[in-house]
Amino acid sequence: MLTREEVISIFEEAGVLQTGHFILTSGRHSKQYMQMAQVLQYANLTEKLCKSLAEPFKNEKIDLVVSPAVGGIIVGYEVSRILGVKNIFCERENGVMTLRRGFKIEPGQRVLVVEDVVTTGGSVKEVISVVEQAGGEIVGIGVLVDRSNGKVNFGYPLQSLLSLEIESYEKEICPLCNEGKVPAVKPGSRNLKG
Repeated sequence: MLTREEVISIFEEAGVLQTGHFILTSGRHSKQYMQMAQVLQYANLTEKLCKSLAEPFKNEKIDLVVSPAVGGIIVGYEVSRILGVKNIFCERENGVMTLRRGFKIEPGQRVLVVEDVVTTGGSVKEVISVVEQAGGEIVGIGVLVDRSNGKVNFGYPLQSLLSLEIESYEKEICPLCNEGKVPAVKPGSRNLKG
């Protein structure tokens, strides 16, 4: 398994950590943003990260890896490839996380939920709900980066390659908004109004 220092080195090499004024998927604002797409564009680095993420689950008899679109798709695919199991993803339809494209979760299937980054864990919680409603048995949650520094509780075992806390704020109390010097940008995959 990769050490914390090795993970940070990979992220630095790929330019993952960015500084500015960002609107996160959760709607919160932050001075820092982890643009995981920067590392996921390199197959060799993605494979290293996902091998390490899959390691704790290799003996768990996983049947299926499920991830939220868009950020979790590549990570979910690579983890499923390493584990030698099927991979599907959930996506929003009319604002609700759901299975589309003919994807199915069979009752009793042992499921690993995988995501690139969690801050509040909202997308993962929505995927958990989809899996539970379909009758899947969640074995664990695997994320590349836990930005909550272990504060998010999914009710299932969580494995992350890197756990840290990057300060974030509600828009109303964001010091960057109050300063008004740097405009807020939404670098992620979902359109939210800041």
